Amino acid sequence: MQKHKKLPHIDADGYYQFVTFRTNDSIDAYIASLLTNTNLKSSHKQYKIDKYLDDSKNGAYLNGAVLTYLYDFLKTNDKTTYELISFVIMPNHLHILFKQIKPISQTIKSLKARSAKEINLLLEKSGKFWASDYYDKVIRDDEHFAKVYKYIQNNALKANLNINERFYSIYT
Repeated sequence: MQKHKKLPHIDADGYYQFVTFRTNDSIDAYIASLLTNTNLKSSHKQYKIDKYLDDSKNGAYLNGAVLTYLYDFLKTNDKTTYELISFVIMPNHLHILFKQIKPISQTIKSLKARSAKEINLLLEKSGKFWASDYYDKVIRDDEHFAKVYKYIQNNALKANLNINERFYSIYT
């Protein structure tokens, strides 16, 4: 059996990117086993992780004042870090759709570092807040864009969360 390498992050300046990242404390043994499973396609692996995290209470810090802060923070980075299309903030992870204007690694590093510092202050915590990895997928065409957008839009609803506090879109 051929062992699969971890796929590289694709920098595609001017293209739309779908990115997911999660809190560090949301990574438990099940998630860790999925992340290291070389037999699953990347998209299927991410689907299983998202489905599990939607129900998991591990690392579910993105509520209350943290939710409000992160919601505003993601919007304030529009036009400087990326061209924001939409996002949804789940209790322990987030999905964001944007047009890339900077290298993807720089964008994610900036978002995670700046938000982690403020979130740790709000929670009176210290140490690593976000998990090291992230999932990214370059949007291939209009059909793919629509599918990802709908996924982001419906994510909070699927988990019975208030969409008005967690979902943002330039189209609403």
